[in-house]
Amino acid sequence: MIRQPFKARSSDELIALLSAVASAVLAFMIVATLYFGREILVPIALAILLSFVLAPLVGALQRIRVPRGLAVVGVVVTAFALIFATGSLLATQLTQLASDLPRYQSTMTAKIQSFRETTAGRGTLERASGMLKDLSKELDKPKDAPSALSLRTPTADPVPVEVRQPDPGALESLHRLISPLLHPLATTGIIIIFVIFILLQREDLRNRLIRLAGSHDLQRTTAALDDAARRLSRLFLIQLLLNGTFGLVIGIGLWLIGIPSAILWGILAGVLRFVPYIGAFIAAAFPLVLSVAVDPGWSMLLWTLGLFLVVEPIVGHVIEPMVYGHSTGLSPVAVVAAATFWTALWGPIGLVLATPLTVCLVVLGRHVERLEFLDVMFGDRPALSPPEIFYQRMLAGDPTEAAEKAEEFLKERALSSYYDEVALKGLQLAQVDAERGTLDPERASKIKDTISEFAVNLSDQDDRPPREVRATTDAEATSAVESVADHSPYDNLPVLNKDALPPEWLGEHPVLCVAGRSPLDEGAAIMLGQLTTAHGLSARVEAAEALSVANVFRLETTGVALACLIYLDANGPAHMRYSVQRLRRKLPKAQIILCCLIKDIDRSRLEELRATAKADLAAATLGETVQLCIAATGAEVPVVTPSVEVAAMTA
Repeated sequence: MIRQPFKARSSDELIALLSAVASAVLAFMIVATLYFGREILVPIALAILLSFVLAPLVGALQRIRVPRGLAVVGVVVTAFALIFATGSLLATQLTQLASDLPRYQSTMTAKIQSFRETTAGRGTLERASGMLKDLSKELDKPKDAPSALSLRTPTADPVPVEVRQPDPGALESLHRLISPLLHPLATTGIIIIFVIFILLQREDLRNRLIRLAGSHDLQRTTAALDDAARRLSRLFLIQLLLNGTFGLVIGIGLWLIGIPSAILWGILAGVLRFVPYIGAFIAAAFPLVLSVAVDPGWSMLLWTLGLFLVVEPIVGHVIEPMVYGHSTGLSPVAVVAAATFWTALWGPIGLVLATPLTVCLVVLGRHVERLEFLDVMFGDRPALSPPEIFYQRMLAGDPTEAAEKAEEFLKERALSSYYDEVALKGLQLAQVDAERGTLDPERASKIKDTISEFAVNLSDQDDRPPREVRATTDAEATSAVESVADHSPYDNLPVLNKDALPPEWLGEHPVLCVAGRSPLDEGAAIMLGQLTTAHGLSARVEAAEALSVANVFRLETTGVALACLIYLDANGPAHMRYSVQRLRRKLPKAQIILCCLIKDIDRSRLEELRATAKADLAAATLGETVQLCIAATGAEVPVVTPSVEVAAMTA
């Protein structure tokens, strides 16, 4: 009876170990296949990416009644004709540059000599270094070694030998001419064939992928793959146009500056801009070095540097966000890791293809359930939900980072939306862990202290929607904004003027927020206190111990007009009733609101708890509680959740 669990656990551990080994072996096999099969896989990858770029053009021709086969062949032939023309232009530019290089040698020599002359003391140091090297050679010689100056061995004059090759025949000359071109031509032919067949058999390939990904839900999988293909086609086509325009502007700018072979550097800049982060810098290096060799002065270098420093930020930080968002959907770490991985496997072509290939994987991961791990690994969206991130930061004791992310959220939404939809849900996750016994009281108390400091950091924030919505660029804050509704029903609650309040509400702290049973309840009470204070009703927060038999008589209630009793669980109706009774004895004239901040609680259950505890009002969210507090003052406020109690209080 005692050993059986150990056997089961050992069996589970063995299964987990075998699964990990199998995954590692599979990953190794995939990497080995990518490396050793690169001669075949690189053309296929290029063909797939080209098909994404050309698919919208084929679709446009089909919409004007061009037959599909003719549209595919016409688009592919035109595309590769442009590619061949660009390659021919590159070859011409390279040949011209190679022939002009000897002319720039004198300029470089003069600049180097000038630099040496302007460096103070450089010649003295060089002479001293040469003298020390000569002395070192003399000291290293053996004692009995003859001096090179005293002994000279007579040597015979060398006999010149000339080796003549027989004249190659016509077939051998043709072979030498064609052999360097066979591999590029074969690769190009494979790419063309694959592109044509992918565009012609697009629906059939999609159906086969659906069969592999999940045929149990055809509608969802089909919609996901169609959406992914449409997004990728648009992304790659826009990137191609944008990078091509970047190369065109750079080429024209270099031509105006006077850099030789400006067309070559413009094309190179457009191609290298597909390389993330460092592509534009690599493209700038070549014309910068050439400007030093061409211009006797330094003005051409400065103009070239200024061209790249102006054009790249405009394209990267102004045009790209307007055209297709703030990013390609990849995390920065994923971009660098992907570039390193694909370059190690496929060389320079892998560096250029790294970002497009990784974008394909991330889009598939977002739409295909079995490939979701790809989105988690490489995507820029947070791996955890906003409430989970908040809970994790509270556990880690990091209120500063949490406050910074909250301020990003508040650029687009109100404070009550953040507290109800992010922070409160994070506390509810903590409450679930506490009920399971995985969150000990010490850590719960640490969470409460972190929330207190977090609320202090946000104390200067009001609870109104921002007058001018500024879209956040932070991925985590964007995820939090997308997880909440555009407009909360509690966004437009008024901020009360203290001079217009009834006399019983003019105390220093007219609202008393009391935690129900745990430090987590106190954390929710701190949030509620900040929200009511932001609406003109200053609040004081008390811990759960304040309502104990020993402490309730010492509870300060001077100036309190309303008390809020906060719970994150509904497991103790009796505790709620006793707490309400004690508050009623201390505050016989005050209204008491039972705040059951429980996930997905329905109104009937909430009313049942209120009736059991004999509280005046009940609320299920922080925003609703603030609304009831404002209504209790007699102020005119729109009632979002009509109830008998609220209607009576506002009458």
